Amino acid sequence: MPQPALLAHDLVRILGGRRILDGLSLTAAPGRRLGLIGENGCGKSTLLRVLAGADEPDAGHVTRPADLGFLHQEMPFDAAATVAAVMAEALREARADLAELDRLGAELAALPDGDPRQAALLAAYGTRLEQARHREAWDADRRAALLLDGLGLAAAGPGRTLDSLSGGQRGRLALAALLVRRPAAVLLDEPTNHLDDDAAAFLEEQLRALPGTVVVASHDRAFLDAVCTDLLDLDPGADGPVRFGGGYRAHLSAKQARRRQWERQYAEEQRELAELRRSVEVTAHRVAPDRGPTDNEKMGYGHRAGRVQQQISRRVRDAAGRLAELERRQVPRPPAPLRFAPPAGLATAPGEPCPDPLVTLRRLRVPGRLALDELEVAADDRLLITGGNGAGKSTLLAVLAGRLDATGQVHRRPGLTVGLLTQDTAFAHPGRTARDTYRQALGPDRAERVPLADLGLLAVADLDRPVGALSVGQRRRLALALLVARPPQLLLLDEPTNHLSPVLCDELEEAIGGNGPGAIVVAGHDRWLRRRWQGRELALHP
Repeated sequence: MPQPALLAHDLVRILGGRRILDGLSLTAAPGRRLGLIGENGCGKSTLLRVLAGADEPDAGHVTRPADLGFLHQEMPFDAAATVAAVMAEALREARADLAELDRLGAELAALPDGDPRQAALLAAYGTRLEQARHREAWDADRRAALLLDGLGLAAAGPGRTLDSLSGGQRGRLALAALLVRRPAAVLLDEPTNHLDDDAAAFLEEQLRALPGTVVVASHDRAFLDAVCTDLLDLDPGADGPVRFGGGYRAHLSAKQARRRQWERQYAEEQRELAELRRSVEVTAHRVAPDRGPTDNEKMGYGHRAGRVQQQISRRVRDAAGRLAELERRQVPRPPAPLRFAPPAGLATAPGEPCPDPLVTLRRLRVPGRLALDELEVAADDRLLITGGNGAGKSTLLAVLAGRLDATGQVHRRPGLTVGLLTQDTAFAHPGRTARDTYRQALGPDRAERVPLADLGLLAVADLDRPVGALSVGQRRRLALALLVARPPQLLLLDEPTNHLSPVLCDELEEAIGGNGPGAIVVAGHDRWLRRRWQGRELALHP
């Protein structure tokens, strides 16, 4: 039986006085996997909830398959429920299909040939058989075990209760319970959170194999590229949300092409504006009312002056009208991509070899957290620190920043400036606005030379909000703005792509590349960043 599409028409959702969704329409057909991307707060999670029926739109409507699965943040089970009980509930429909097929088959076998009830029983059997085939009911128990293993839960054991699992384990269990059902439409919100590389790759394979519709909100660029057939960019734009065909690489290529076209159009229009302004200025000078005739114009001046002045006046009006129209609808200047200002106080000129490292570590030990025999960070270093949770990535950055004591030898170049972007960003004065916090931290002169609004890291509406009222992602972008505006000689970034939109992640990676400021040390698990990293790598192990 053909599976229905997921349809949304003219959705409007208003929350806190703000239109999160404004007339949004989409079609997600079976076999298509639609990725929702954009900044935090652009409406990805809201859209998923409306599509799933967990939230009602203020206007518009959704047509959804009856068999729809939505990955909730919290599992609808008692804390004392076991892993086995959660999976048994997920398998209930598949097992019910098999039981009903057995019952109908037994009834059919017991009927004599020509019995009038036979046609109805055969129709019911065919419907249930098609449903069981769609759910792969005969293979459901094996798939359940495969999902638990692939998502890293095999060691948890069927008797483990939910209250004994970590938040990440509960999320993976919810994901396994959803996927084993094989619903006609699957809606997922940041499904790769808490997944290691192997589990994320396993999830990608499972989603690609689903025959129905998949709609997923994610910041994980590697996941978006591996899974999605289409992307919907929900970041506000002049034309509303934009849909792209293909995965993240195709989206990136399309965005780059649109950026180049925007820059060309802006440059051409600015040239046309400059020519029109010159034309208006020159022609207006020629028609100045107090200008008398030149020597060459004196013969017959009175006869022709009126007609010539009228022609010139018409040209002035035409050029001025064209100028006014073009200025009114001119293409806005493309925002400058994220770039770090050059750091001050480097001991060597850019590009020249530095004889001494910025930081040297020998026989470093932080009991129970980190053991490292040797590390040197040069003045122009690009170092990526990788490793699983608990490997000591954040600990190493804290030691490099001088915020955590350790045994062993730690030597920093005298006068070294260090900046650290932590995972959990807090500001000393939560009542200050983002703009005031930025100005106080940098000083008036620096804040004026590098305006916060020009960096594109915070929306204009958020600049005058108290930092305590900003989201985690917004506070993190404010902290990043301070480092962009006044880069240190040693820049330390802990999971820098967390809470950033994919497009901003791309800009940040470009900014910290070969032309970035000073030395940069990044601790990260972002698969897209790691695959494209051009500098050194240091793998830590728990």
